[in-house]
Amino acid sequence: MTALLILVLLVAGIVLVTARWKVSPFLALMGAAILGAFAFRLPLADIVTTVTEAFGSTLGNIGLVILFGTMIGVILERSGAAIAMAEALIKVIGTRFPNLTMSLIGYIVSIPVFCDSGYVILNSLRKAITVRTGVSALATSIALMTGLYATHTLVPPTPGPLAAAENIGITDSLGLIIALGLPVAAVAAIAGLIYASTFARKEFTPIPASSEEEIDTRSYDELRESYGKLPNAFLAFLPILLPLLLICFGSVVKLPSQPLGGGTLFEVASFLSTPVIALIIGLAAALTLLRGNGKLASFNEQINDSVTIAAPILLITGAGAAFGAVLAASPLTDFLADNLSGLGIGLAVPFLISAALKTAQGSSTVAIVSTSALLAPMLGSLGLDSTMGMVLSVLAVGAGAMVVSHANDSYFWVVSQLSRIPVATAYRTLTVATAIEGVAAFGAIMVLSVFLL
Repeated sequence: MTALLILVLLVAGIVLVTARWKVSPFLALMGAAILGAFAFRLPLADIVTTVTEAFGSTLGNIGLVILFGTMIGVILERSGAAIAMAEALIKVIGTRFPNLTMSLIGYIVSIPVFCDSGYVILNSLRKAITVRTGVSALATSIALMTGLYATHTLVPPTPGPLAAAENIGITDSLGLIIALGLPVAAVAAIAGLIYASTFARKEFTPIPASSEEEIDTRSYDELRESYGKLPNAFLAFLPILLPLLLICFGSVVKLPSQPLGGGTLFEVASFLSTPVIALIIGLAAALTLLRGNGKLASFNEQINDSVTIAAPILLITGAGAAFGAVLAASPLTDFLADNLSGLGIGLAVPFLISAALKTAQGSSTVAIVSTSALLAPMLGSLGLDSTMGMVLSVLAVGAGAMVVSHANDSYFWVVSQLSRIPVATAYRTLTVATAIEGVAAFGAIMVLSVFLL
């Protein structure tokens, strides 16, 4: 019981210092790891090695994957590829169903691009479609927000799910996480779309333009022109599709039935489908999006920006792994094995812990990293230590990390301010939307567990 109390105090401390005092999540998680090692009475000689080895091995295993994934996302964002993808989808779907269009665009764009950046990029397009179709801006805002959010928390190579896979120990099955994460994210996006459609004719009083700070007020045409000639749609999609297909293909060739046999073809396919190699290939495809005379300078600038963006995520991921290693080495593992195994609550545990952390401190990535680190020692006692159990656990953590977005979440402010939605209205709509899609995603995961566990 003492071990559980220590865990509760450590988690409460992480939430307090990050949410109230705005301490870096990296420092909060690393501090919790070291304090926890003392509180759990780990041998002094083992504390430093437990923390540093977990930190180092995690960055060694997943660091390059996160870094290359971030590079692809930045290039897609800066090159106008995200706009090109959106326009390609509009040509197929049209503007007859504006909410569906925005949801689908968000669902695809947020696989490599952070949801905050995705909303900034696509907001002008959303406004243009809103004006063209006469639907409520509230509806298109919710549809775009939830579409972006769905894949952001559930589908690698977004950093959150990657970090969760590493902490839980299932990075060798990323293809399976992608294959199941895409339909689960689709369920979440559809739930958000249905909710958004209830506001199709709902008007609201926008925030006065004078109160907007640092908001891009350019029209869609002006934004589009700022990119110059947009990339070819096929080339725009290629940096996303290539890594996803390669990683999923790798999971297929490694099936026990060995469809490619065990020879040279198998070895080549296994090599190309390794997440790091798959993302390097995706990055190479992204280079075709660079245009103009200053390609090399532009590439170098975007790579430097990618490193800046990825650095905090890498540090948080490593610190979360260190925290998880301390928990795994503590008496907590035995306590949980004795007390959780007979409760039958399984996948509800990662979902509820992640949802609680997300709601308390605001960051989906921190919620995913922290929850997966906490969850790793519990997998056996929860009956989730099989390959499929761990894959579904990663998805359950991601589903919980949507619930709920409110004032302590930067994404809440990006959406509400760019869409000029008053805070009170945003609480009644945007916050509710994230709760609905998170619960819908968890419902889909539970249905999958009936057939797969």
